[in-house]
Amino acid sequence: APRLASRLWLGGSIAAGGAVGVSMEALASLGLTEQPPAPVVQGVKVQGGPQMLQLSLDGTRLYVTNSLLSPWDGQFYPDMVAKGGQLLQVDVDLQQGRMSLNPNFIIDFGAEPDGPVLAHECRYPGGDCSSDIWL
Repeated sequence: APRLASRLWLGGSIAAGGAVGVSMEALASLGLTEQPPAPVVQGVKVQGGPQMLQLSLDGTRLYVTNSLLSPWDGQFYPDMVAKGGQLLQVDVDLQQGRMSLNPNFIIDFGAEPDGPVLAHECRYPGGDCSSDIWL
């Protein structure tokens, strides 16, 4: 039977210091004692929260973008619209059943020459991710 072996915080509306306050009761229901900080990778504060996921075919890398739809991004994550989105890599340890945010991998779309821009989904021509198995 499936069981929860790991979970990973990648940001979202309830990040500490954000506009959303969360009651202690609600935090406790998530197994938290305080609102978690937004993740920081290579000195870049991750904006928004995880939206689109792509799993590598070998199951060891999960790629995550944080833009859903620009009008919604503007409503829920105005800082992300102003600063740009990101693409992150989650390392998946298949033996231990654990996930961890890769501290060395980030694509910061806020640093694009015509940016900042938002990244909704990533595709890998030639196929290395779950979205490409149909090719």
